[in-house]
Amino acid sequence: MPILETPRLVLLPLSRTLLQRRSEEETFTLPCPWPGERVQDVHFPAEWPGDPLPLFPLWQAALPGEVKEGSFVAVTRDTHTAAGLLGTKGTVSVGGEIEIGYGFGPGHRGQGYATEAVQALTLHLLGQPRIRAVTAQTALGNRASERVLQKVGFARIDRRWDDEEGALTLWAVEH
Repeated sequence: MPILETPRLVLLPLSRTLLQRRSEEETFTLPCPWPGERVQDVHFPAEWPGDPLPLFPLWQAALPGEVKEGSFVAVTRDTHTAAGLLGTKGTVSVGGEIEIGYGFGPGHRGQGYATEAVQALTLHLLGQPRIRAVTAQTALGNRASERVLQKVGFARIDRRWDDEEGALTLWAVEH
């Protein structure tokens, strides 16, 4: 799986080693692959990854290889700190659609990091031959996430109700 880059972020594949380490420690530093075939120590603060943390043991147990395909850790270039987590949810549908999700820690919100990361992931996915469209869902009224998707080129396509999450807005961007 490739390393994706933006002007201020490096998107590293989410690895088995990282999942294991975060399950064991709240705050840690881990040597990670870095652009230019280098290795860089990356700091993982206690707030990372936020809501997805309880899923880490399940993801780790289900991994067939060394990385969780389609999932990336957003790391700041200047401080080498994990700022967010993003990636695909599920597999490509028969119609060529794939859903993405993303989240950034409180200290990295409102600075454009999510927009950069989602843009890079979306371009990467739309470059795949089987993918015709990238979709996402936001909680109704989550203006920050709505703005991220709009800036990247997503359009509102529908609304639906989820018993756990409530009212959701569905978004998509196509080739």
